[in-house]
Amino acid sequence: MQNNFYFKGNFSDIYKRPSKFSEVTSQILYGEKFKILSINKNWIKIKTSFDNYIGFIKNAKYVKKFEPNYKVINLKAKIFKKPNFGSKSWLPLGSKLSVIYENKNYVKIEKNKWIKKKDIKNISYKEKDFIKTFKKFLNVKYKWGGKTYKGIDCSALLQIFFNYNNIFYPRDTKDQIKYSKKIIKKEGFKKGDILFWKGHVAMCLNSKKLIHAYGPKKKVLIMPIIKTINIIQETAKLKVKKVSKITY
Repeated sequence: MQNNFYFKGNFSDIYKRPSKFSEVTSQILYGEKFKILSINKNWIKIKTSFDNYIGFIKNAKYVKKFEPNYKVINLKAKIFKKPNFGSKSWLPLGSKLSVIYENKNYVKIEKNKWIKKKDIKNISYKEKDFIKTFKKFLNVKYKWGGKTYKGIDCSALLQIFFNYNNIFYPRDTKDQIKYSKKIIKKEGFKKGDILFWKGHVAMCLNSKKLIHAYGPKKKVLIMPIIKTINIIQETAKLKVKKVSKITY
């Protein structure tokens, strides 16, 4: 059961247990590689290859042979049944694609599935501007376990930048805290600083403001750094546990 497979649905929730009433802990995106650990009726227990995340997904569409050569670069990319003939389906940022045909403005990824060229880049493309990536999710609703345009949580917002650039980074905040190197703050905050609380993470855009997927506000938003620290301390009784920095 340890073979490599590739998910071919648009994206899917990953559950803690094989039940739709179980907690959603993360999501798997189109083209993402995983291993099957076990099969339980309509559910499969998987381990994602990028971050070794373990959970259950519905026994949905997946394939064994898949050679991704492009990826989605925008918050979402519309799926077209054929060029200029759209559908109601979208692929999220970070989806990995295997392009089998292209014309001037579109690429074909499956039968009756086309994507606009402006929504994709070569799989090896690196996005150095992490702020640009984070800001794509501004005002996207907060969703525990989410990592797409339909909803995202705080740790996924940080992880997605690394995932997009094919760099390992843990999925959950508790693991991100352990993985990230602590920096000693001599004065103030700077662009690229990561602030960790117990169960929460935010990223500094500059010396004054940060961005995070904030549960109490139910969306991704930009807030003043000091004000955010004070609010979290007052409302959740939590202090910043660690300050790290985005490095790649």
